[in-house]
Amino acid sequence: MLNTRTTSARSARGDAALWTVLAAATGYGFWDAGSASLTLDLVLPLAVLAVAVPWSRRRPGAAVVLVNGLCVMGLADASTPGNAHVLSLAALSCLLGARVAEARRPLLVLAGCAAVDLATCAVLRAQPVWWFYALTVLPAALLLPWLAGRHWRGRRQLVREGWRLARGLEERQHLVAERARLTERAEIAADMHDSLGHALSLVALRAGALELSPDLTDRDRADLADLRGTIADAVEQVRETVAVLQDPPGRDTGAGLPVNDTVEDLLSRAAASGVPVRWERRGASPPLSCLVERGMYRVVQEALTNATKHAPDCSISVRITHEPDRTRVSVVNAVPSAGGPAHTGADPASGVGRGLIGLQERVTVLGGSLRTGSGSGGFHVTAVLPHRATTAARTGTPAPGPVTAPGRPAGIHGASSPTGTARRPDPGMAPDPIRAGDPDTAPGEVLPESAERLASVRSDARRRSALAFVAPVVAAVFFVPSAAYLAWQLTTSVLPPSRYDELTPGVPRTELALLLPARAYPYPPDHARSAPRPPGARCEFYRSGRDLLDEVDLYRLCWSGGTLLTKDTVPAGRP
Repeated sequence: MLNTRTTSARSARGDAALWTVLAAATGYGFWDAGSASLTLDLVLPLAVLAVAVPWSRRRPGAAVVLVNGLCVMGLADASTPGNAHVLSLAALSCLLGARVAEARRPLLVLAGCAAVDLATCAVLRAQPVWWFYALTVLPAALLLPWLAGRHWRGRRQLVREGWRLARGLEERQHLVAERARLTERAEIAADMHDSLGHALSLVALRAGALELSPDLTDRDRADLADLRGTIADAVEQVRETVAVLQDPPGRDTGAGLPVNDTVEDLLSRAAASGVPVRWERRGASPPLSCLVERGMYRVVQEALTNATKHAPDCSISVRITHEPDRTRVSVVNAVPSAGGPAHTGADPASGVGRGLIGLQERVTVLGGSLRTGSGSGGFHVTAVLPHRATTAARTGTPAPGPVTAPGRPAGIHGASSPTGTARRPDPGMAPDPIRAGDPDTAPGEVLPESAERLASVRSDARRRSALAFVAPVVAAVFFVPSAAYLAWQLTTSVLPPSRYDELTPGVPRTELALLLPARAYPYPPDHARSAPRPPGARCEFYRSGRDLLDEVDLYRLCWSGGTLLTKDTVPAGRP
């Protein structure tokens, strides 16, 4: 509410200042006219301006029409068509261009005003000077300020859009920083799940093995059972924490990997912890990229973690087969017998299976494939990895094979619907709006809305600027010939006073031809035409000076049968 009141007060002050300037120009015109009417030439124009200036905000077209009516009153004046209201007309026409975005309606308003001006000249049968004023000065006061106002509006809009785009870029930087923080949280989640979960599972397995020791008392066995349950709860809490921290898009495949730790080191630690695991490596070990090496490590680590949790007493077989262009990692854990120890069930709603989903994303990013499910000999986890991660793979293109879990026995768990999906575009890494609007933008690239808007505003500003320069040139081409022709007529119909004095009535025209101008003045005022003349005489008028911007006295020569009868002077002003 306060902002609205401040804006209204600022608008009122601006309107008052504009009315004061236009009223001063009107007052000066009234004072310069001398014998003008106080009501028609001062009070009425001030009242019209008091209405038109506020209207220029809500109805700028109507304001221009009102002020143009004051100019029409000038055309009805028999002494001169010019008055100070042309300045008011130009000011309100400029505001029309600055406050109205479209061009069709303002052009119709300007064309209608020009038509009214010309119709007034036609109805009043005005002299050619009045026509010239209506064809040059008034259209220029209507069109050129309107073009200047549109150019001003376009520049302001371009500046506003530029600042708006700058604010958008600043917000985008904040989003990128926030996404970097979320990515860091996802890395922490991956580290907790892959490293801490694996270590806790091995500790729980050792605690379970100690329960079978014959040297322990029943109290010790109960304490170990409670310890194993506490560790299992801790693992579940880790998984719940991962569910909160983990970011679904693909992550760096090497996050959380211990430095210089290999798959053999991982398997050796598991065996030392009592896990019944055996492994073998087939084929010559090729030089693998760091990303692929870490991917293999994660596949084996995740498979061991799930196997020790859901089937702690079953044997685990790990096989790594190196082929010419890819490496196959296969982890199989045996399914416990029906009378075997109880195992943890997998509830999809509880978040179980997130490890395999994350593992699927890791393998997919590397350009490989991952499959899980029951098979001969137990539950299988099979990953196929290329020796070198391809560029297409790094962009997040998923492998065609989804993670499958046709049934979830007591082995490694799978997600309820663990299908591989491509990584979505990072909203924080959208194309740069400024670069997207450049001519070097790749074909087919979708421009963001801000870039399209800025390009549209720039195009409008360029078009308005070009129109602001071209329109005066076109107007000059149209009006300059008329002005030049009028000036030629005025200057070639001048009879200097010295030659006028040499003219003697009763002398034939042939003897006076050298003293007369090339042509008579074709636009004498009405009072000169209606002045009394000798019966049967034909009168011609000549200008007494070459001043084009002011009225001069006229010389009237009346002829009869080729002989000069009379000569007299017609004053410049109307008597």
